[in-house]
Amino acid sequence: MPSETPGTDPGRHLIRYSGHAPFSPEVVVRAAGTSVFTESGRELLDFTSGQMSAILGHSHPAIVSTVREQVAHLDHLHSGMLSPPVTELVRRLAGTLPEPLEKGLLLTTGAEANEAAVRMAKLVTGRHEVVSFARSWHGMTQAAANATYSAGRKGYGPAAPGNFALPVPDRHRPSVVGADGELDWRRQLDLGFEMIDAQSVGSLAACLVEPILSSGGVVELPPGYLAALAAKCRERGMLLILDEAQTGLCRTGDWYAFQHEGVVPDILTLSKTLGAGLPLAAVLTSPEIEQRAHERGFLFFTTHVNDPLPAAVGNTVLDVLVRDRLDERARALGATLRGGLEKLAARHEVVADVRGRGLLLGMELAGDEVLGKGGADRLGAEVTRRCYELGLHMNIVQLPGMGGTFRIAPPLTAGDDEIARGVAVLDEALTGATRGL
Repeated sequence: MPSETPGTDPGRHLIRYSGHAPFSPEVVVRAAGTSVFTESGRELLDFTSGQMSAILGHSHPAIVSTVREQVAHLDHLHSGMLSPPVTELVRRLAGTLPEPLEKGLLLTTGAEANEAAVRMAKLVTGRHEVVSFARSWHGMTQAAANATYSAGRKGYGPAAPGNFALPVPDRHRPSVVGADGELDWRRQLDLGFEMIDAQSVGSLAACLVEPILSSGGVVELPPGYLAALAAKCRERGMLLILDEAQTGLCRTGDWYAFQHEGVVPDILTLSKTLGAGLPLAAVLTSPEIEQRAHERGFLFFTTHVNDPLPAAVGNTVLDVLVRDRLDERARALGATLRGGLEKLAARHEVVADVRGRGLLLGMELAGDEVLGKGGADRLGAEVTRRCYELGLHMNIVQLPGMGGTFRIAPPLTAGDDEIARGVAVLDEALTGATRGL
């Protein structure tokens, strides 16, 4: 029986929480594999893995089995109690990471993990200032929101003191260039920290960044940048926190995106992919940092800290990632998808750039300089609408001064035929949208 009377607005009782973005036009009633199904019976190929999370696709049999078994056996405990799924998951996560990242805390969301990481860094260093990228997204809780610059800052009163924005090393839209006209990221990084040092009151605690900025337009840090950033942090006694909510656990073709550069953070945060769409996040750090935090009374007591049910799901996610070699799958499938997107860029003048790594790719549409004022926004909205009508769910990031950038992140379990189908739909949507503008 339909959940709503035909012709009524299904979201009429909901608080709208996505800024000015509307809810999707149809109610989704089922999801399986790489597809979601609407109340009207339409199938949508899901190229965002839900909220960039469902790396194993929807309703993966192993996840379904784990949830059914675990919820009947042990679901939730007092936050001071431990259970086998929790101790096992933290042990196994430590085994996937380089030394000294072997101490873990399990939480529910990426914002919560970043909140705990920043709180720990402030306690351990005895300082309070935090640096993050100017197009960052780290969550909507207090410290995470203060370190988020891509959206959500206006209208909520003063931010916490001591938060600084670092310029984004965007090779497609460079703000500092060398003699060759290309991004001079070293000079940009130096200038950025000169500004931060000038504003700091001498209390720099941490730098919180993503190895690939997702909501910032799928911007991959240039080779060598992360190592140079880590050196800047060491010079100032800051802790380097890497937010791998969207890049961790095989999404980019490596188990963790930081491995691509050989840089080990002081604190690592995970979410989204760890629960494969279910609420599970983690903070990982060294025994030394954990010990200092404990000695100083580190407090991050939440209702669902170290809960057994999501931890059991996390163990199953690791099982599937290892068994099916999904890091290798992400590299291979990502290369196929990128090749298809680059062919679209060659055919469509309005595709300005294709970038990213593994199965976290960005396709940027041309800005207003090609389409006229406001043209990029109109094109992005029209391509998104046409993709939806043709059976493909896409997500576009639109930031001031940029064209729209599609964040393309299908599940790691997608098939080659589904990748080809998605690219074909996108091709058709681009063709139709450019005719209409």
